[in-house]
Amino acid sequence: MNFNESVEYIHSLLAFGIKPGLERISMLLDLLDNPQDKLQFVHIAGTNGKGSTSTMISNMLIASGKKTGLFTSPYVIDFCERFQIDGKNIDKDIFAECVTEVREKIEELNKKGIIITEFEAITVSAFLCFLKAKCEYVVLEVGLGGRFDATNVIKNPKAVVITSISLDHIAILGDTIEKIAFEKCGIIKEKSCVITSSNQCDDALKVIKETCENKNCNLFITNPQTEIFDDSIFGTVFAYNNNVYKTKLTGNHQIENTVNAIECAKVLGLNEIAIAQGIENTRMIARMEVIGENPLIIRDGGHNEGCANALYNFLTKYKVENINMLIGLMADKDCESYVGKIAPLCKSVVTVTPSNPRALDSEKLKEIAEKYCKNTISINSPKDGYKYIFSNTKKDETILVCGSFYMMSDIFGE
Repeated sequence: MNFNESVEYIHSLLAFGIKPGLERISMLLDLLDNPQDKLQFVHIAGTNGKGSTSTMISNMLIASGKKTGLFTSPYVIDFCERFQIDGKNIDKDIFAECVTEVREKIEELNKKGIIITEFEAITVSAFLCFLKAKCEYVVLEVGLGGRFDATNVIKNPKAVVITSISLDHIAILGDTIEKIAFEKCGIIKEKSCVITSSNQCDDALKVIKETCENKNCNLFITNPQTEIFDDSIFGTVFAYNNNVYKTKLTGNHQIENTVNAIECAKVLGLNEIAIAQGIENTRMIARMEVIGENPLIIRDGGHNEGCANALYNFLTKYKVENINMLIGLMADKDCESYVGKIAPLCKSVVTVTPSNPRALDSEKLKEIAEKYCKNTISINSPKDGYKYIFSNTKKDETILVCGSFYMMSDIFGE
């Protein structure tokens, strides 16, 4: 298969949905001689902040001279964003070669009635790509939950980071913080080094502490108290433990993520030069990202209450005004909470339908948004919605593109 055929094949497995469990992926990896057992991992779970934390740790490792793989999800612009080696998207020919190899084994399992899901196939392909590239470390972001997530097939990570935990995927992970934290903590292995923040809510932190105690782990609880020297919509300069760091990421939540990444890097034995350089090199697509001025254009991918709170704090802290919002969400998310937090800050709202089977129809999303902003219209196509909002925004106003990462791909993808 070539690259396009490989991506089409991966997407064809979406029809099998999300099926938590490690039995199927373990069988597939056995057929491929378990490439994951030949790699060293840093494993990241949590509700919010996984992508930012993973990318910072990856960049710190790269700055220290380690050949580093990064596995994240979802992608925004390019499918290969999910598989990076030394900060660059995986070579498409190598990706196609690995998927072709994985497909052959999947078809063997299919004959036995064992069906592999899309995320399982992606995860196995990533392991194979990183092994072929001879990565010294792989920073591995959990897809969903932790305990039964496909990435949890790995055995002994060098470090585990649990980022901020809040209510999300409650139909799968549970309807309380404690239940969700239990699932996230499923990636913690016996005698692991675990990093989390003191900013975790009490219920989540209690579960993390109990899990670490039961598994004889070294738990590092970070204290993200910092001295901020410069703070703007374009980035932050701050001091932590007598060291000064510069980050292009904005928002108080990113300070927490950065401190977690710093402490993880110390567990891995990285020096301060590599840590600072890795932080400064980190840029996150569609994470409160400013992509234009006059008009100010901000894009932020997120869909749950925690993301909404972080975006709300960002917009109010930096006094972002005259906001025209473009939004698309998945139907299985808490759309009411997200929209109810952000829409009241806006002078207008355009709702769209992301190109995903789980997307909430733009008309239904409009009905929710109208409760909080009367100047709301529905335009089904994300690209058409973006063209509309861009042409109807003045230079001294703001365009906010927020919600589903699938929508971001629809608008900004090739």
